[in-house]
Amino acid sequence: MASKTVAKDIITLRGSAAIVSEFFGYAANRFGCWGFFFSVSILYNRGVYPEESFAKVKKYGLPMLLTHDEGVKSFIANLTSQLSEWLEAGKLQRVVLVIMSKSSSEVLERWNFSIQTDGEVVEKGVSREKSDKEIMREIQAIMRQIASSITYLPCLDEPCVFDVLAYTDKDVSVPFTWIESDPKLIANPQMVKLHSFDTKIHKVGTLVSYKNDEWDEE
Repeated sequence: MASKTVAKDIITLRGSAAIVSEFFGYAANRFGCWGFFFSVSILYNRGVYPEESFAKVKKYGLPMLLTHDEGVKSFIANLTSQLSEWLEAGKLQRVVLVIMSKSSSEVLERWNFSIQTDGEVVEKGVSREKSDKEIMREIQAIMRQIASSITYLPCLDEPCVFDVLAYTDKDVSVPFTWIESDPKLIANPQMVKLHSFDTKIHKVGTLVSYKNDEWDEE
């Protein structure tokens, strides 16, 4: 009788950190504390940079866009590298992409990515098991939600800039190129919780909060 062997994907701490930091880079490309790569998706979808600043690629089984802007590319690459280092050390708690008015610096949106890390993996160096396909499906769901966010988020009808905040453990070593920041909060924001994804070592939750001007109805 023939037997069937089912292969399981082994997830290591370094491999999980690479998956999460890469996700931040592509998520950020969808649009435009401390900074990261996940901004590009958000930077595109929210119109922070013009459409001609991006090129089409395929990632996670979906059409994606990456920026042509050399300054943004360098910024994101450096941030992704730093995030990966903190993820491997189990020191990264949260990443926030902030979109602000260029003229007034008023915070218009906060894309909040919370991170839960399996402490046993960090302390003992053990690995976990999860299908790569399952992780990709979970990331695809988030990317689709980011792309569809234009249907409910207010139109950004003014020039905008972005910043990235990193929340880390207090004992973390911070590069001199990074500066401490205020949390750049929004007063009485509207909030939408998106899907999460889990490598079995790092679990990433997603929440977008935004300024919503409301008019009283007579």
